[in-house]
Amino acid sequence: MSTARRVSRRTALKVGAGAAALPLVHIRTAGAAGKLNIGLVDHWVPTSNEKIKEQVLFWADKNKVEVNVDRITTVGAKLQLTGTAEAQSGTGHDMMTFLAWDSQAHAAKLEPVDDIMARLVAKYGPQNEVCQYLGRADGHWIVIPSSFSSQYKGPCGRISLLKKYADLDVVEMYPARPERTKLAEAWTYERHLKAAEACHKAGFTFSIGLGTTPDSVDTVGAIFRAYGAELVNAKGEITVNSDNVREVLEYGQRLVKVLPAQATSFDDASNNRDLIGGKTAMIWNPPSAWAVAKRDAIDVASDCWTFPAPAGPKGSFTPFLPFHWGVWKASQNKPAAKDLMEWLMQREQIEPRCFAAQGYDIPPFPSMADIKVWEEVEPPKGTVYNYILRPTHHSTAHIAAFPAPPDIGVQIYNRGTLATMFSKLQSGSSPKEVIAWAQAELEGFVR
Repeated sequence: MSTARRVSRRTALKVGAGAAALPLVHIRTAGAAGKLNIGLVDHWVPTSNEKIKEQVLFWADKNKVEVNVDRITTVGAKLQLTGTAEAQSGTGHDMMTFLAWDSQAHAAKLEPVDDIMARLVAKYGPQNEVCQYLGRADGHWIVIPSSFSSQYKGPCGRISLLKKYADLDVVEMYPARPERTKLAEAWTYERHLKAAEACHKAGFTFSIGLGTTPDSVDTVGAIFRAYGAELVNAKGEITVNSDNVREVLEYGQRLVKVLPAQATSFDDASNNRDLIGGKTAMIWNPPSAWAVAKRDAIDVASDCWTFPAPAGPKGSFTPFLPFHWGVWKASQNKPAAKDLMEWLMQREQIEPRCFAAQGYDIPPFPSMADIKVWEEVEPPKGTVYNYILRPTHHSTAHIAAFPAPPDIGVQIYNRGTLATMFSKLQSGSSPKEVIAWAQAELEGFVR
């Protein structure tokens, strides 16, 4: 039996101000008719930074606009800090990048972009569920979903280790072709658990973290969603004391026993290091770990295969972390900023950026899943074919804390509440005790 308690909506947790972006790239055009300052995330794949610089330079020259581009790192929350500082001061970039929830915190300061989204949707179809959830406020689009650095975080497994120790043939399960296999139908969280137990026994523990950084939160969040386990529902009511939450915690009790002993202290680089170092049979991550292995440990990279999340009682949900572009209401050049954003989100610009990122970037439009990069990237051939969700996968993009109202969801996400619940199980707490802790935690988010 579920119990629900009404939660009043609160504004998102604010990140302290005081940080400013450091300009790393400057693009100038002779005889410019206007000026434009844009803030872009510093991509983890360096060739992606060069490709978007090339595209912005082309647009700037064509439109006679003088453009300044700042690449802003996510390390140390610099991107988020910069957005907060600009929102508070009313000055900064004309076009700004926002990670996941950040646009919701600044919705009142952002220029509506319904006109851009209407044209993009008419041309490319609707975005995935997460983009629609985070990109709108008060009935308006406040940002446009960007492909640049947006990522899925499904499982990436070592082909040979999973086959040898877990009797799991991931290449046959998710081949590099549009096919739904019997093995994929059987890819459930129970199968995931059995594979984790077998690989742990063999010394190749699944490198899944239980920390409070995004990789841990996104993975555990996907497991919760697969069991229909909501902490806060779409109405803003606390629903953590439910049968579905108890069921996922009972699953978690078994899973955490075969996760790394130091899982609670994981950051977003921990699983990458374990994969590249040959210590694990599976991580949940975008292809950045594989790309580094391709450079530094080719034997490991050649043995990797990426595929969607397992299915639970309520389906399969693969973690998705989107980036957005928006225009401040205080912008000095709104028309140019909006024009550039819309131009950058045309398929003609998205496709070469996807190739530059070696398939890392995920377009917000499912209609673009036919871009050939995911077929062509290697080694091995097809390694990221199933990284982008396809109709045959029967999996849905998900962000942890959905469907809570975004102003509450951001707190659940940033505090790492979902991953901490599994962490408490690993330290010996019972599901009943974990639910009681989470109830108090969620009530503490309410003013």
